[in-house]
Amino acid sequence: MERTKPYRILLYYKYVKIENPEEYAKEHLQFCKDLGLKGRILIAAEGINGTVSGTVEQTDAYMQEMHSDPRFADMVFKIDETDGHAFKKMHVRHKKELVTFRVDEYQLDPNELTGKYLSPKEFYEQLQQEDVIVLDGRNDYEYDIGHFRNAIRPDVESFREFPEWIRNNFSQYKDKKVLTYCTGGIRCEKLTGFLIEEGFKDVAQLNGGIVTYSKDPEVQGKLFDGKCYVFDERISVRINQTDEDVVIGNCIHCGKPEDRYINCTNDLCHDQHICCVACEQEHQGYCSSSCAEFDRQRKQQLQTNQ
Repeated sequence: MERTKPYRILLYYKYVKIENPEEYAKEHLQFCKDLGLKGRILIAAEGINGTVSGTVEQTDAYMQEMHSDPRFADMVFKIDETDGHAFKKMHVRHKKELVTFRVDEYQLDPNELTGKYLSPKEFYEQLQQEDVIVLDGRNDYEYDIGHFRNAIRPDVESFREFPEWIRNNFSQYKDKKVLTYCTGGIRCEKLTGFLIEEGFKDVAQLNGGIVTYSKDPEVQGKLFDGKCYVFDERISVRINQTDEDVVIGNCIHCGKPEDRYINCTNDLCHDQHICCVACEQEHQGYCSSSCAEFDRQRKQQLQTNQ
């Protein structure tokens, strides 16, 4: 029997009305701390969005408690086994939106309007149709280390840039069948609703996102190339569980195939960039020579002023 790892990572969300979300966020933070969980959870009037890590017992207790609340009784938890915590601390924050979109002209409530849900198998089958347009619903740096084959790369650094980018670069596909996907599904809930409001005729989304697609026993992550960017200390995870798994990212310095991200050594930059192990050592973790020189001069100035 395969050994079960001692820790788990839970990824989940639910669009549901939450009264007094600011107060609920404070209560939820204490609840998570009492359990011993670590992670990042967002609470808004429109629902909850979280990723937490903990032992099997701690995560079981969390899921049981959440499912006992009528608001979250049917909330789906995506579970990854791991050897330890994926976060250093526990944060629960109140936000205006679960994913920052900032679209004021439409009332984007996924419970009222969203794209058709496709199971992993349905998504896999439709990916292979010739008349389909596939839109990656994530940021450009997430796309760069892994994406579905033939998906369009959005030129956006944050989700709130999507509306303008779609209007300027995607409107020609309004009469096409559009498939969207993101990490866990939460961004596509809003993105597909926006596309429909903008006049797109046939819009669908991968139910449960890339993470669910990877774990489907039949699909096994097929047609996804590279790794999936995740917002915890793992940074990226494998999706394609077949022998078709490939590396598609490139080291920013030498250009060789690579799929690991690191943070720039310069504390005033901290830009995440794809970097191989050899170049990380050679360039001391800096994303560029100019960043390295700036940081050297800054540290010299700090020493001079002491």
